[in-house]
Amino acid sequence: MPPTPAQPIIRRLDWAFICPSSKTDEPSVHDPMSAGRRLAFRAIAFQAGATALTAMAFLAQGAESALAALVGGFALVAGGGLAALVALGGGVKPAGSVLGLMLAGVLVKWLVVFVVLAVGLAGFQLPPLPMLVAVVATMLAYVLAQILNREGVLRE
Repeated sequence: MPPTPAQPIIRRLDWAFICPSSKTDEPSVHDPMSAGRRLAFRAIAFQAGATALTAMAFLAQGAESALAALVGGFALVAGGGLAALVALGGGVKPAGSVLGLMLAGVLVKWLVVFVVLAVGLAGFQLPPLPMLVAVVATMLAYVLAQILNREGVLRE
């Protein structure tokens, strides 16, 4: 029950600290899942940039090497994107379900990576070195994105 004006000022101040006004411009609900999705897709954007830079570097050796670098980087970008959709797309769930979705996301990621690399190597007979270099560069770009996130550079 709110205090009446006849009560001492100390009691009225006390009541104001206990029940502050809820009229603010900030949203009343914090959504950590959407923040996780945004950070995951920013990391994927870093990986796509690393893939493009690696492909441009291998363009000096020829179009086939550049295509192999694109395929190698695309394998991780596509796998990471699917992993983010699987792991972070379910909304708020119990801890066991979230752990299962995270594990499923990792499995989907590496399954996609190995399938795309196998198709590039066996199906299209692309050179393996540019693919491997692009995979490593893309993985390092992911690590860089996580470091920048930890330092607060990628946060809003």
